[in-house]
Amino acid sequence: MHVSVLGAGTMGHGIAQVSAMAGHDVTLRDVEADLVEAGLEHIRENLDGGVERGKVTPEDREATLERLATTTDLAAAVGEADLVVEAVPERLDLKRSVFEEVEAHAPAEALLASNTSALSVTAIAAALDRPERFVGLHFFNPVHLMGLVEVVVGERTSTATREAAVAFVEGLDKAPVVVADAPGFATSRLGVALGVEAMRMVQEGVASPTDIDRAMTLGYNHPMGPLELTDLVGLDVRLDILETLTDELGGRFRPPPVLRRKVRAGKLGRKTGEGFYVWEDGEVVGVSGGDGS
Repeated sequence: MHVSVLGAGTMGHGIAQVSAMAGHDVTLRDVEADLVEAGLEHIRENLDGGVERGKVTPEDREATLERLATTTDLAAAVGEADLVVEAVPERLDLKRSVFEEVEAHAPAEALLASNTSALSVTAIAAALDRPERFVGLHFFNPVHLMGLVEVVVGERTSTATREAAVAFVEGLDKAPVVVADAPGFATSRLGVALGVEAMRMVQEGVASPTDIDRAMTLGYNHPMGPLELTDLVGLDVRLDILETLTDELGGRFRPPPVLRRKVRAGKLGRKTGEGFYVWEDGEVVGVSGGDGS
């Protein structure tokens, strides 16, 4: 299968990596050459780390890289695709415009998928002449380590498309869960519900981020606390999801002021070095000061 991944950021390069590791030929595309190269470099780093830990053989690393091509030309990226996976920023207008261009250049039989974590798959597909071939494929960060993918079925997604999407996910050695196109799907809705309450607790001085997260990891056996996870996902991403869910489901998902302050200050979590925690070299080294702002 030829897989085209649009967007070379955190999610896009991860999707490209696992697709290539599964034996697919992959084209990774972004709008600027330096963005594409940065995504490819992250893939190299992930593979090198896998080799160092004994999880990836040197031969598999080289074979994976050989299956990866890069471009800034969208038409060239999707021209021979069997599957196109979009991983651009979470803006409905942007995703619609991307898929309008994709539909003009991709083969008529290609499956089209969005990695959206909260936007309506049905609404994105409304831009297409053939929405029946469109589906959501919601991967989790870091893609090469996380074993779950949500397959989100839109109002006009065909049975054949859903089945092909499930088969693709299983071929990546990941577990698919099939969900309806409801606000926040299953995982984003549940995940941000816990995360937003943890943020409110920090804001109200109930407990420190460290103690809130420790309560969930030790008391409920979560692998990571909700605030550290928010830092990992990105505070800007969490804010976008909460705003979408507030529009759809009401005030219980309204973003708390502490989150808005941090995003305005550019404190977006691990990727900027500070969110609810302070990060260095991908590791937590401290807690953000004051009331979390």
